[in-house]
Amino acid sequence: MTENTRLVLEMLAAGKITTDEADRLIGALRQSAPAPAAGERSEPQPKPRFLRVIVDTGEDSDDVTKINIRVPLQLLRAGVRLASLMPSGVQAEVNDALREEGINFDIAKLKPENIDELINELRDTTVDIAHRDDTKIRIFTE
Repeated sequence: MTENTRLVLEMLAAGKITTDEADRLIGALRQSAPAPAAGERSEPQPKPRFLRVIVDTGEDSDDVTKINIRVPLQLLRAGVRLASLMPSGVQAEVNDALREEGINFDIAKLKPENIDELINELRDTTVDIAHRDDTKIRIFTE
């Protein structure tokens, strides 16, 4: 993922731009991306199938909670499709609940056709968080 694409996704997450604006910006970035040099092969990467969240405390004790979550991205795709089928009143209630939690997001703007592009952009993203002590948190796709 390029730095510019990462910035667009961060602006989307912060609620500074809408999903439509993010879609247009990422599309423009892709069109302006340089083509592979002569002799280089641009092999398509396999589509990511899972979102992984791993929390490792670095301790070997039995009473320490370690987390290893593997969420099928197909579940995310299905959720987006279900969200598009929600009546507008229910969507408004969900948006209100999100706002109460500090998330300024309109689920009506999340479209199934955008989810594959978002997942594709997540392909090269790994979030590593060094937490207190030896705790390490990793979020990535595989």
